[in-house]
Amino acid sequence: MSANSDRIQLTSGDIAALAVDAIVNAANRSLLGGGGVDGAIHRAAGPELLAECRTLGGCDTGQAKITRGYRLPARYVIHTVGPIWQGGDRGEPEWLAACYRNSLQLAVAHKVRRIAFPAISCGVYRYPLPDAARIAVREVRRFLATDEQIETVYLVCFDDKVRQACEQALAGK
Repeated sequence: MSANSDRIQLTSGDIAALAVDAIVNAANRSLLGGGGVDGAIHRAAGPELLAECRTLGGCDTGQAKITRGYRLPARYVIHTVGPIWQGGDRGEPEWLAACYRNSLQLAVAHKVRRIAFPAISCGVYRYPLPDAARIAVREVRRFLATDEQIETVYLVCFDDKVRQACEQALAGK
């Protein structure tokens, strides 16, 4: 298996258009769609995704649940609920780290080899980008250090600010 850094790739664009085994949805607790990444994924996947999400009973912050991808090129959608930034002293770093760990564990359980993550909690949940990127990179690296099934983890950068934060986190800055 290649080194961890070779297994983490930055990419730009629409996460809903990626042809990978699973994409991660930065969902809200209801799992019934919303704005940002969540809304884009629901629109691209079609009404079947919403119907399946209605059967899941929501999702707690830091946890993850999986559905089929329906009309997406990805086979699965892993829905995770990131924390809303409240200053950083209310468990936000731990919850965000749990989003990555739990999503990756669910991916392995479903034989996923290629998975794509958005910048969880960095949109309307206002998590500071540099901190969120460091947590994402740290958790993915830790996971890959003991996992050989996942071949590639894509960190999907929706703009230049996210890309810069991810590049700095990957460089250890």
